[in-house]
Amino acid sequence: MVRSARPARERVPLKIGAEARRAAGMRAEQVLAPVTEVPDDLVELGYIGDAYGIRGWIKVQPHTGEGEGLLSADRWYFRRPGESAYTQANVLHSRGHSGTVVAQLRGSENRSAAEALKGLQVWVPRSAFPSAGEDEFYWVDLIGAQVTNLQDESLGKVVGLLDNGVHTVLRVAYEVPAVDDKPAKTAERLVPFVAQYVQTVDVEAGRIVVDWGLDY
Repeated sequence: MVRSARPARERVPLKIGAEARRAAGMRAEQVLAPVTEVPDDLVELGYIGDAYGIRGWIKVQPHTGEGEGLLSADRWYFRRPGESAYTQANVLHSRGHSGTVVAQLRGSENRSAAEALKGLQVWVPRSAFPSAGEDEFYWVDLIGAQVTNLQDESLGKVVGLLDNGVHTVLRVAYEVPAVDDKPAKTAERLVPFVAQYVQTVDVEAGRIVVDWGLDY
């Protein structure tokens, strides 16, 4: 297993153009504190999709799973897509909500402040994750693992995971050599992450053994 109704809007004056951007920036700055150093084990877990309610709560869409890593951390780090600088904020309250995580950050006291945070990527240190249960694994610990089958044939490397609504699927990338006039390319195998096919997972060694053929 991989652990992976809105109230009425607050009444605020309508702002447009640069004035609106300056106002949004000021509200975001009240919540987010700049940082010069960040933990070296940060993991991007989701993004702020919207405000939640009128009391400054935000709604975070996890990239995978139910957001356990988000719920276990009392401080989140943030980054705008395409930017390198991080900010941070303390989490006052958080809980799961219909496949998302809703939370209130310190300093975010109304809907306008929460809306100014929309689009931010949310990062959490891997060390803040709760311990996984038996036969449970965090997706971040599977990325980069080498996958082999029972015949000790290399199937490739895990580059991502998918959730098809029934179970998690490993995206295993491998190199296809050039043949005749066809150039070499990178292809993917999709391997269901279920007990029927997954034999062993060694997170420390970065190795997964599956009952899966090269030609599947």
